[in-house]
Amino acid sequence: MTHQDTRATDRPDAPFRRGLDRRTVLRGAALGAASPLIPATTATATAATATAATATAATTAARGSGRASGSASWRWLGTAGWRIDVGDRTVLFDPYLTRFPTGLFDGAFDPGTRLRTRPEVVDAHIGRPELVLVSHSHWDHLGDVPHIARTTGAHVVGTETTYHLLVALGVDAGQISVVKGGEVLDFGGITVEVVPSLHSRNKKCAYFAPGTLNAPPATAPSSISDLPEGDTLAFQVTAGDSGPSAFLMGASDFSERAVRGLRPDLAMIAVPAGTATHQYVPRLLRALDSPGVVVPVHWDNFEVPLSGSPVRDPSMDLEAFLTQVEKASPATRTVVPDYRTVYDGDMRPGND
Repeated sequence: MTHQDTRATDRPDAPFRRGLDRRTVLRGAALGAASPLIPATTATATAATATAATATAATTAARGSGRASGSASWRWLGTAGWRIDVGDRTVLFDPYLTRFPTGLFDGAFDPGTRLRTRPEVVDAHIGRPELVLVSHSHWDHLGDVPHIARTTGAHVVGTETTYHLLVALGVDAGQISVVKGGEVLDFGGITVEVVPSLHSRNKKCAYFAPGTLNAPPATAPSSISDLPEGDTLAFQVTAGDSGPSAFLMGASDFSERAVRGLRPDLAMIAVPAGTATHQYVPRLLRALDSPGVVVPVHWDNFEVPLSGSPVRDPSMDLEAFLTQVEKASPATRTVVPDYRTVYDGDMRPGND
């Protein structure tokens, strides 16, 4: 373990019991014997904190503090994906549910792996979405979107590359809005701010499967190698006039200038697989002005079915990420999600 037991942590086998008078502890499901869950954590400023710092912590804690928790619910769909329900309306972000094997997690990655969708798996999780937000076009973000768009009529918001790929895969062009970042879109009580963003990079600072499309591909995509990144977006979604607002990431990098001033109540932050992005966590949290709640995403093995508990991607150091969040923003509450929990607008377990 890389973190210290001075943190407020709720473990499935040994709940943390120190400092509970000032901490809210949330319980997550176990990841499994091979990879135990790092549970939700929270921290507050200490009594010795200077007056100015205490005021900042109080402001942070007040954001997403329940004023609209009944107006929205959240389900983690694994990877970067979310289902957001605002009343009887549903918004999806990067819904990848089929989760077929490519060899990525066992050292035998095959870029020629055929694309596939399992409708019975997808349909069981998505409800009747009216809006689908797509961060970028890699298969673990876009793979199930063609089926969802064709069968539900949902409107899709994404890049030009996403547009061309979806049209080639049989989605009506009239269902798709092409965005570049900077747009603020009003969907009748659900506001979507499109944020120009960046894809994560490997140890050589290179992008995985880069490329953009400015025209439809010559043939319909059939393998995962046919789905290039096509640039990356983030989104801030606000439910109603009073929120909550949530910042949604599909990859672990960002444009600091683009996110500055967003001030979300919730931040669904992609966990990095390395250190290629300089000071990723502190820079991001500072630019977002210390969100009230941080939820780590894209740390699970997305080739394991959603029918069980999350299994961690072995390249992800989730504990280190949580430690960095606590250090950079002590008043921020962190929630490690699981697949089976429905969370309210404050990211607290609610009723399904």
